Order: sequence, then structure tokens, then C-alpha cells
Amino acid sequence: MPPAIELRGISKLFRAHGGRPPTTLKSAVLELIRRRNQRGRERFVALRDIDLTVEKGQTLGIVGANGSGKSTLLKLVAGIYRPDSGTVRVQGRVAPLIELGAGFHPELTGRENVVINGIILGLSQREVRRRLDAIVEFAGMQEFIDAPARTYSSGMYMRLGFAVAVHLEPDVLLMDEVLAIGDEAFARKCADRFAEFRRLGKTVLLVGHEAATVERWCDEAVWLDHGMIRASGAPHKVIDLYRQEMSEQESDALARAYDRSLTAGGAARMASETRDRWGTREIEIDGVRLDDTYGNERYVYAPGEPVTLRFAYRVHRPVERPVFGFAIVRNDGLWIYGTDTTLGRIGVPELGASGDVEVTIDSIGLVGGSYFVDVGVHAEDGTPYDYHSRRYPFSVRDDAAERGVTKIRHRWRIVPDAARGRG
Repeated sequence: MPPAIELRGISKLFRAHGGRPPTTLKSAVLELIRRRNQRGRERFVALRDIDLTVEKGQTLGIVGANGSGKSTLLKLVAGIYRPDSGTVRVQGRVAPLIELGAGFHPELTGRENVVINGIILGLSQREVRRRLDAIVEFAGMQEFIDAPARTYSSGMYMRLGFAVAVHLEPDVLLMDEVLAIGDEAFARKCADRFAEFRRLGKTVLLVGHEAATVERWCDEAVWLDHGMIRASGAPHKVIDLYRQEMSEQESDALARAYDRSLTAGGAARMASETRDRWGTREIEIDGVRLDDTYGNERYVYAPGEPVTLRFAYRVHRPVERPVFGFAIVRNDGLWIYGTDTTLGRIGVPELGASGDVEVTIDSIGLVGGSYFVDVGVHAEDGTPYDYHSRRYPFSVRDDAAERGVTKIRHRWRIVPDAARGRG
């Protein structure tokens, strides 16, 4: 049995031409010369040498960062783009759920747009009209279907576009992650229809902007990176590799932000210190970093992972009973947690001329988001020797959609009345 989708040696290039279109013969000639001179430099490769096979009945997920070529690949399979090299073979009727409602004419009614859109997607006019009532009902557009499309909200456009596509009775479904469009009730209806397609053995190619969606719905996954396939196979394996790469890139970027904070000089440094650093400097803090369990500097963590905060100090003038402290602050300024050696009843030894401070957090129980670590040292009466505010960013990656700030451990128990009193 031939596969539902087969790509062999696919490459796709785009040409980037900026500026206004020429308005005179002279400007047109000059623009033609400019394009010839810059022809090689104005091209960028969206996909390079892609080989991909999707068997009938399979749901394949595609993950990757923005600009990695995910949507370009979908549009090649849909026939919207043509490859610059290689071949694309697709078996059966295709329903592309890409840029939903983009082809609707604003001056035509919703009903007229449904008919035209259905014909463009491969149905006969009779087939469209036979499905029309079901499409309108699915989209929840009964009250608005005879109004001009220009009166529709973007959500109404997308609902109607989705309804048309899923009523094509397709063999192959191409989805640019549109399972969550509209309100909660419509999103649930979309997910139910998608699950029905899978039960019926339809082939699905799903671009997942959230890795959790691919992990939940797909049989296999592919990771695209700068137009090339980096990994393919079981979703959990591919997604783990993808997340690891994204975390390393984000951690590197945050580490560079640390370095810029520590090495900034001149007037910029002095201006910065009035905003994010202050104190009398009897004791000075420098060399602040976050380490993982293995002692590696890292600035992206998963909820529940241990983190060690390390910072060095230098004593310029001996003081009595110094207090070290740290705080975690969300990037919008919300104070999450703060403590110091006095509150923790931690004895501070004689500091000498220099040394290090370590704070180990056994489990970073935060929901996904961006945060800062503040560090400081002050006198018992609160006089700051050196305080660093909002200088040291880190992030927590979490696919769970929990809300709030911290993860609170809890247990559920649900007991229907009918089950009470049983053994």
C-alpha cells in the first residue's frame, strides 16, 4: 500500500525583495540590475533535502522553533507552494487547516464564502450545498451566515474556515495547530472532531507550536531545525531532544545576559548601578551564578529540579554580623520569596578577605515562566552593603497549563454517593 504522504529530496527557497514596486521605466531597469547583482544574497532556504514518509492512518507531528520550516512544509503538501527540487506525492483528498478563513471575500456573505471555499477545496457545488447546514451548525454561525464576511470577527472567520475543512471528508488532514481556536466550547468540538478523524484511520500531519500537543495526539514526530530534519521517531524521544536544545539555547542566552551584567563598564555601568545595584560596598558581591545538580551553570529548569545559587564576596572593610540574603522575583515584579541568614538562623562565620556563599534549593516549585534572582548582603539594621536587583534572569519550562506562581503539592479523592459504604 503506498504511503499517504511522501516527500523525496524536497527543498524550498524564497526570494526576499524589499522596497516599493518601480513606478517608472528608469526605476524598473535599476531594480532589475539590483536584483541581478544581489540574486544569490536575496535567497534563503526554508527547507533543504527533506525526505519524509507518512503512512495511511498515521498522525505525524512536526515540532521546531519559529522559522524552522514547519508551515512551509505543510503548504508544500497542501499544494499551496511548489518545491524548488524534489517530489511531493499525496494520496487522497486533502483538507488544509492552514490560515483558516484567509480566502473569504469580505463583501460576500458567509454562506457564499462557504460555497466558494468548498469548491476551491475540491467539492462540487452540489456536495457543498448538501453539507452546508452541517457546516453552519458546527461553526455556530446560524445567526450570522447571511451577513457579509466583513462584519465577522477573526474568531468567526476561523470557526467557519475550520468547519468547511473538516466537512470535506478528507483522507489527509493538514493542521497548523488549530485545535484551540474560538471559545472553550468550540475548542472542545474541534478536539472531538480531530479525535474522530484518528478513529476513522485518517492521515494527519500536525504542526505543533506546543510540544505537549504533539506528545498527546501523535504516533510519531519530526523535529525541524533551520529547514532540515534533526530527529524523527517516537514523540517523547523527539520532544525530549527538542526541549533539551531549546533549553540549552535559552540558558546560553541568559548566561550571556549575566556576563553582560558583570562586565558592563564606563558610564553605562554607573547608570546601571543606580537602578539595579546599591550599597556602601564594605562587602561586595560578584560572580553570581546558578548551577544544576552536576555543578553545571544553567539558567533554564523544569519544575521540581534542584538549583544551587552561588556567589562570591570580597570584604573591603571588616563588619560585625553581616547578613546574606536572596530573593526570587517574577519578571513582572511580583515578589515570590525572600529570606536571609538571620531569618534562617544561619550562623555566619568570620568572612576573611573573600569567600563564597552557596544556597541550595532542593526543589524549584514554580510554574513555567521567567524570573530573576536578587542577592544581597547588609548590616543587622538593614543598611545595604551590596544589593543586586533584577540582574540575574532564569526561567522555568513547564508544559502544564497550571496557573499562579508556585506548584502546591496536593491529592484528589472523588467519591460518588453511590460508592459510599462499599467495602
